[in-house]
Amino acid sequence: MNVLETEWWTMALPPEWWADTDEDSIVIGDRDEVGSIQISTLHKSDGVFESQDVFDVAHSEAGSTAQWQSASLGEFRGLTRQFQEDDAALREWYVALGSMMLYITYSCALENAGMDDAAVDELLDTLLPVS
Repeated sequence: MNVLETEWWTMALPPEWWADTDEDSIVIGDRDEVGSIQISTLHKSDGVFESQDVFDVAHSEAGSTAQWQSASLGEFRGLTRQFQEDDAALREWYVALGSMMLYITYSCALENAGMDDAAVDELLDTLLPVS
């Protein structure tokens, strides 16, 4: 097991997964190229993200018709949803801990929908804040 470590959080990565950075986020994928995870970290300059803040951000980004469910990823809490867009199956999370919010997406081709769900859930459950 490898550890992906950022300035603000860590995550365990099995050997069959890789990670890279782009301009504003971390990109994680499996070597089978089924799908990829993208994680962006947001910080609140004053105070902490309350559950209403997470709800407000998720709804403003996705629109009021999006169907959200509660989510827990390690110590992070927030919202998640699954949907299809064009030829892609997507899952997204808005989760927060203290003054940090993570926006996470997983996308794959529609014909691969669900194939990596268990592996993605296991990866995201290893999220830990850097103390």
